[in-house]
Amino acid sequence: MALVTTTEMFKKAYDGGYAIGAFNVNNMEIVQGITEAAQELKAPLILQVSKGARAYANHTYLVKLVEAAVIECPDIPIALHLDHGPDFETCKSCIDGGFTSVMIDASSKPFAENIEITKKVVEYAHDHGVVVEAELGTLAGIEDDVKVAAHAASYTRPEEVEEFVAKTGCDSLAIAIGTSHGAYKFTAAQCTRNEKGILVPPPLRFDVLEEVSKRLPGFPIVLHGSSSVPQEFVKAINEHGGQMPDAVGIPEEQLRHAAELSVCKINIDSDLRLAMTATIRQYFDEHPGDFDPRQYLKPARSAIKAMVAHKIVDVLGCDHKA
Repeated sequence: MALVTTTEMFKKAYDGGYAIGAFNVNNMEIVQGITEAAQELKAPLILQVSKGARAYANHTYLVKLVEAAVIECPDIPIALHLDHGPDFETCKSCIDGGFTSVMIDASSKPFAENIEITKKVVEYAHDHGVVVEAELGTLAGIEDDVKVAAHAASYTRPEEVEEFVAKTGCDSLAIAIGTSHGAYKFTAAQCTRNEKGILVPPPLRFDVLEEVSKRLPGFPIVLHGSSSVPQEFVKAINEHGGQMPDAVGIPEEQLRHAAELSVCKINIDSDLRLAMTATIRQYFDEHPGDFDPRQYLKPARSAIKAMVAHKIVDVLGCDHKA
C-alpha cells in the first residue's frame, strides 16, 4: 500500500466516532515504535513531521523512513503530514517531496491574511493530489518553532469557521478549545490540585467544539497540543535525574469525548518524547557501564510502542479501523 491522503480516513473516523492519531516523528526508533503498534492493532495512522524535525533529521531521511514503514506495515493506511507549516514555501517543498498532507499554520495572522495564505497553499496542494489542514485560533505553549505565550492564545471563534472554510477550500480545520503545546501546557495558576498535589488543568471548551460542529456538519476537526503528559513518565524522569516539576497534559477522557464528536485527528508529540526520555534515563541509571545506543534505544522504542498502543485503543478508539 502506498502513502495515502487523510480524506478517506477522516470520513470513516467522523462517521464512526473515533479519531486518527497523528504522531510526530524525528528518528527511526520513533517511527518503528509508532508503526509497529498501529500495524498490530490494525489502526489507520498519520505520521507527521514538523519544521524542526526536517531541520534535525533531513527531509529525505524522514520520507524514506516513512516509506520503509509503509513497506513493513502493509495492512494499514499511512499518511505523511507536515505539522505546522509556517509558510507557502515549506508546504510546497513537502508537497513536491512526497507528503500526502500538509498543514499551513497562518493562525497568528489577521483573519483575512490567514485566508489568503491558506488558499494559496490549498490551490497548489489540490493540484498535486495533496490535502490541507488549516488553523483558526491560537494555541499556547511551545513545540519546536511554535512559541505562543498563554496571554496570546485565543479560542477559535465559531462565527468565523464557515467563511474561512468556504474561502480557503481547506480539507480539515485545527481549532483552539483549550489544548496547548508542549509538556508544560498550563501554569499552576490556571489549574487546581488534586488530593495527590498533582495539577488538574482547566476543562476543554466543548461548547466551542460543538458550535463549530453545528456550523460545519461532517467536516473533520483537528486538535493540536493533545498530549496527556503521563505522570508515570514525568515521575520516572524526575527520579532519574530529570527536572520536570508541574508538567501536566490534557486528560485522556476529554480527548476520547472529543473523538466521539467531530474531532478526526488528534496530535501527539510530547508523550512520545516523555516515554523515550523516561526509559533512557532509567536505563542509564540501572546500567551505568553500557554505551551501545542499541542497548538503550531498544527499550525506548518498546516504551513508545506500548504508549501508542494505549492511545490507539483507549483514547483514539481507532483500533481495527484500518
